[in-house]
Amino acid sequence: MLKRLFLKNWKSFRYAEMPLYPLTVLVGTNASGKSNLVEAFEFLRRTVDGYKVETALAGDKIIPPIRGGINWAALKPESEFTIKALVEGEGKQVDYLYSNTVETKPDALILEEKITCREYQRDLKTIIFERDFINSYIDFHDERENILKISTHYKNARWTLPNNDKSILTYFQNTYILDNVNEVNLVVDHLKKIYVFNPVPAKMRDYSKLSKTLESDAANIAGVIADLSARKQDEVEEILTDYARGLPSGNIIKVWAERVGRHSGDAMLYCEEEWVNGEIQEVDARSMSDGTLRFIAIMVALLTIPERSQLIIEDVDNGLHPSRTELLARMLREIGQKRQIDLLVTTHNSALLDAFGDEIVPYVIVAHRDASTGESRLTKLKDIEDLPKLMVSGALGQLATEGTIEKSLYQEKRDIKRANY
Repeated sequence: MLKRLFLKNWKSFRYAEMPLYPLTVLVGTNASGKSNLVEAFEFLRRTVDGYKVETALAGDKIIPPIRGGINWAALKPESEFTIKALVEGEGKQVDYLYSNTVETKPDALILEEKITCREYQRDLKTIIFERDFINSYIDFHDERENILKISTHYKNARWTLPNNDKSILTYFQNTYILDNVNEVNLVVDHLKKIYVFNPVPAKMRDYSKLSKTLESDAANIAGVIADLSARKQDEVEEILTDYARGLPSGNIIKVWAERVGRHSGDAMLYCEEEWVNGEIQEVDARSMSDGTLRFIAIMVALLTIPERSQLIIEDVDNGLHPSRTELLARMLREIGQKRQIDLLVTTHNSALLDAFGDEIVPYVIVAHRDASTGESRLTKLKDIEDLPKLMVSGALGQLATEGTIEKSLYQEKRDIKRANY
């Protein structure tokens, strides 16, 4: 599991630390940096998947670009950024810090890649994996190869490595070239379990091919459900029906996916709705509302991605009526906890914040802009000095709607400046 994300010179962030909990809620006004933070997770996943840095930022025919591409990846006027992820070790006393430093000018290249083991009981830090293109010796006796002299962590051997335009974590995974291959495998496995999910109802309404893995836009949702084993499909459809039952004005009594076509290679999503007059109507995805499709897609993601994954959803309540936010909050908590999936969600919806209740306060992070520099910052809601006074004046949702939280952060900074003057 991921425990924390660190950003340095990434997009609008000069420096930020993002703690991650079983359910983390990220709030903030427009242009505060929420999407930039989400895209840091997306970049991290793409690089570990083996994409070149340029492709991970600028996109290609398969993956869309990260907003701003290469030109806006580093905070202006910087020409490099660093993203670090703290990964939970197998024991409570050990964690692993993965670090990736990237240059954006003149070329998009990795400057340094490192994994550090942190042993808290012994207060010890050990580098178990390091690739440093600035200080490491590189032998160019053959211009067609990039031959890197490996440090002692690689047994002083020489190996032909990929160019520094992509991560080499996957290169070493399961190769047993390293003494610490098990630790590298653990870090890679966790980083590959990052899922940035943005269901797009318009893409979910068509027939989809049978699939093992849910796409980030949920376009193949029907194919994923229909490709499950009979037992697993029954289980998933039962859960979908249970939670989706109260979504429409009527009552959803069944949600399922069915194989279609001459060779049963495609699938379509269906549901049965019962209305006030007792009429039962069968509809497919083409007739479902945007909110219903997004809600079902989020459930399918929670039910089908690997356990102990990190699922990230922007505007998690998009398209959902405020009266249904309690259902959404309950679903996220219950399925996430059952399958040990950590969630990071963003929202502007006051009703959803209130539905989470006061117990969510320690796990709410506020993205905001520094009034003097314009840089994005992250602050734990519980660390705001005036929070007790603010909570007395209104519910959390009301504070977010009125912008009271951001005003308080701005006032705190002004007070600190005056005290230091």
